Amino acid sequence: MDNYVSTVIREGLSFGEGPRWHEGRLWFADFYRHGVYSMASDGSDERLEHTVLNQPSGLGWLPGGDLLCVSAIDQRVLRFSDDGESTFADISGYCGFWANDMIVSATGYSYVGNFGFDLDTMLMELGVEGFLASSPPNTNLVVLDPEGNVIQTIPEMAFPNGSVITPDGKTLIVGETMAYRLSAFDVSTDGTLSNRRVWAQLEFVATDGMCLDADGQIWLANALTSQCLRVKEGGEITGEVATTQNAYACMLGGESRTTLFIMTAPSSDRFKIANANEGKIESVQVATPGAGLP
Repeated sequence: MDNYVSTVIREGLSFGEGPRWHEGRLWFADFYRHGVYSMASDGSDERLEHTVLNQPSGLGWLPGGDLLCVSAIDQRVLRFSDDGESTFADISGYCGFWANDMIVSATGYSYVGNFGFDLDTMLMELGVEGFLASSPPNTNLVVLDPEGNVIQTIPEMAFPNGSVITPDGKTLIVGETMAYRLSAFDVSTDGTLSNRRVWAQLEFVATDGMCLDADGQIWLANALTSQCLRVKEGGEITGEVATTQNAYACMLGGESRTTLFIMTAPSSDRFKIANANEGKIESVQVATPGAGLP
């Protein structure tokens, strides 16, 4: 197994989410600074690209270049174009709690997850041991067409979170955080999903934001600890990055797409971090470049 240690390249975030490598810059959402930002690969030149008052989360681009961004608290997907901001989709009827991460395919279909329940309140009321002994509600993965219409929902998802699409566009892999697993689907030409299956079952790894490499392996953040893992189909762990605090999302980018950018924070608990700016972006050079989406 390959072992790495990350380096902090940017501080002062509240809670970074949805890192994406796009047009030579790292784009990301920051929950409690209420914005979508971009920066240079070395952590310099941070720019506020868009303000999202109701908590930005997952990001993706339509084929024409418009940015889509999940607005978590009001459970919408926003569209940013030359004409300004608009609502691309309202998915509130399909969410158990906040909307969360999202991936957009090369043909413009979007796959949007949500918490399914109020994680922070449940943890506060039950404590960690009580929460782990409980059975939190499952929820839907929502499929949107390129015009923002809901065309499918996938039920019984255990906190659908980070996602990747293979380079051929035919397979979507979704992290189910509360089930410690990665689930795969076949993607049809009309964007709908079928043939759900377990891609990797892990042990006490809360699968969070993730990305795919050219070997077909997945780098994922383990939200339970200060760690990113590289996982092969079937569940073998082939790499590990130690971070300075809990890891919540990662993205392969940089000029050769071998820089693994990692979003870290002391906690994901909004009651502890919403008014602090202790989030960081960390990075490390790895051997295999990124592939597919995001």
